[in-house]
Amino acid sequence: MGSASPAVSAPAMPLQYNSPSLSHKPLLLIDVEAANKVPNSSRTPNFITPLGSPIRKAIQLTKLDPQDAWLPITESRNGNAFYAAFHTLCSGIGVQALVLPVAFTILGWAWGVISLTVAFTWQLYTLWLLVKLHESTETGMRYSRYLQLFSATFGDKMGKLLALFPIMYLSGGTCVALIIIGGSTMKLFFQIVCGEGCTAKPLTTVEWYLVFTCAAVLLSQLPNLNSIAGVSLIGAVTAIAYCTIMWLVSVTEGRLDGVSYDPVRSNSNIAWIFGVLNALGIMAFAFRGHNLTLEIQATMPSCEKNPSHIPMWRGVKFAYLVIAMCIFPLAIGGYWAYGHKIPPNGGMLTAIYQYHGRDTTQFILGLTSLLVIINAVSSFQIYGMPMFDDMESKYTSRRNQPCPWWLRSLFRAMFGYGCFFVAVAIPFLGSLAGLIGGIAVPVTFAYPCFMWLKIKKPKKFSIMWWLNWGLGVSGMFLSVVLIAAGVYVVIDTGIEVSFFKPH
Repeated sequence: MGSASPAVSAPAMPLQYNSPSLSHKPLLLIDVEAANKVPNSSRTPNFITPLGSPIRKAIQLTKLDPQDAWLPITESRNGNAFYAAFHTLCSGIGVQALVLPVAFTILGWAWGVISLTVAFTWQLYTLWLLVKLHESTETGMRYSRYLQLFSATFGDKMGKLLALFPIMYLSGGTCVALIIIGGSTMKLFFQIVCGEGCTAKPLTTVEWYLVFTCAAVLLSQLPNLNSIAGVSLIGAVTAIAYCTIMWLVSVTEGRLDGVSYDPVRSNSNIAWIFGVLNALGIMAFAFRGHNLTLEIQATMPSCEKNPSHIPMWRGVKFAYLVIAMCIFPLAIGGYWAYGHKIPPNGGMLTAIYQYHGRDTTQFILGLTSLLVIINAVSSFQIYGMPMFDDMESKYTSRRNQPCPWWLRSLFRAMFGYGCFFVAVAIPFLGSLAGLIGGIAVPVTFAYPCFMWLKIKKPKKFSIMWWLNWGLGVSGMFLSVVLIAAGVYVVIDTGIEVSFFKPH
């Protein structure tokens, strides 16, 4: 790019929404001669158009910060409801759902089903809030990233203080967990395929982590969020497949001998309370992915006559119908089959091999492992995209030009192998599911409610006012107690702390 930002004249078409400037530069009026200048970068897409606002319809020409055209989340805006469904499914269902039966061992049948239903309904409502908040009819702005919306609502300082860490932690921490799960499952898959009499020298766990990371980094070279729609479709299909296989195998093989459904009680009431809260944290951990909702919606075109929230919500409704058809049978069927014998570390994935490794065909076990591996590689892409976007935005804001392909590749390789290093250094990360769930709670359950109150300003003491205040405050309180419970459970029960010693 040259030193001047590209100027685009107002086309004879419905006014469109635009993302706020990433460098926080104000929108400026320009003259007609500037409008006739040809942009220097051919990568600037057609979506950079004037503000779609009833208040500013008199404005004919605008000058916008072109950074959105250079960043992977907003580089392409030709998404649709199908893409939204693929991305939402890939980010909304996955290996995190496999530990849901573990929460039932603490909560029992009734409270387990009630808690899972409430959590599902609650996060679906906050997801609807985010979809509606993505674009503003008053200002004409599109908030293409969760942190952008939060900062625009509460200020940059509050955004960095309250939202930056959990949002980035959800992306980076999830990628680390996917390397651990994917690498470990690769090792298991090799053992199944090789057989008992295999003489081949197996790779170590660290080496399998590295193999998985190399595959994930290679796939991460796809340029933007729209370009990985096919990858998300494969991730969604594989997640649906292995979830279905797992609960079908568990149910058809029947209950284990000596299975008990009595909730596990600790010696003290305090320990029991913290155990219940940790179980709720595990359920909250299963419903992550809200930090990607605005990013997914940002891949769609939007104007006043055809706002993006319509196809986005259509895709979300389909995706969460499928998610419900996966997680409820998985949680209920898994708990029915294993009861209190469900392995606390690994959940259904560990239970399948531990209890049915001999009475289930090797083909089913190998297929399940392969599906988990493919899903983990696919999910790595969509969870890593906000991190890629953040790294590239720092370059584009300072240099005022697109990130060159070699630097983009370097950024993504650095992120992937950085996650690999953390996975090797902290291989017991999966034991912290309850604690991680507590950290992620505000992003999913609380912040959307507060942002709705601040932006939409519902009538005081109306149903929407009470509902969002109640859910927002409850979400923040739940986050605090879940983090405390997660820390307590880790300290009380202990975890095998083995830095740089993955098993």
